[in-house]
Amino acid sequence: MDLSNVIAVRASKMVCRDGTRVIKLMNEEYLASDVLNEALNLSIVHETGFPAPMLHEVLKIGGKWAIVADYIEGKTLAEMMMENPAETDRYIERLVDIQLNMHTFTARRLRHLRDKMHDKINNSDLDATTRYELHIRLNGLPSHNKLCHGDFLPGNVIITPDDRAYVIDWSHATQGNASADAARTYLRFKLAGDDDHAEKYLALFCGKSNTARRYVQKWMAIVAASQLVKNKPQEREFLMKWAHVVEYE
Repeated sequence: MDLSNVIAVRASKMVCRDGTRVIKLMNEEYLASDVLNEALNLSIVHETGFPAPMLHEVLKIGGKWAIVADYIEGKTLAEMMMENPAETDRYIERLVDIQLNMHTFTARRLRHLRDKMHDKINNSDLDATTRYELHIRLNGLPSHNKLCHGDFLPGNVIITPDDRAYVIDWSHATQGNASADAARTYLRFKLAGDDDHAEKYLALFCGKSNTARRYVQKWMAIVAASQLVKNKPQEREFLMKWAHVVEYE
């Protein structure tokens, strides 16, 4: 297996292309259960018919876990936004359209988003009172079974040369409420300092889905609490502020 063609390097993984396949090589600290869960998620999503890479195998290379899947030829929406900033609004609209299409699919073998959020809240270092309030709020929100990506950003959408869209990186996939998925995307834009993109994205999502902005905002504290478990010092102050907001106006 050829690992010489490195196409991406992250803090905890390396991505290489080997012909028509892509190899995601994890660092040593990755647990087998996390790798196998990501591979399972990818298989489940691909089997729904939604455009996602097909899994080929999970193996160990030099003592490190690796996931092998289809290589998707093209550029990410993030790359296209950087190359053509004048077209950013159109690319964000494309992002929203792809996400709304994704939410028309169901994948009942995926974990429920509500269960995952309860676990994340429990594992955060928020005080007991705040955790309790977030659990109560989460239980009061509608429980749906739509396909949710969990990290739906321009960098995870590839547009092929013939203008087809594929979504990659399904490690956080769940079935649940589409507004929670939108709240996560909005939060990730905000954490990156892309306030303008965040607001354009949310306005388009709410308008195209006929969803009240306030309904998406009800998920903000919950997704902020779930993000806290990643323990990124540069995000902590922002996330703590969001997680302690009782209600958004």
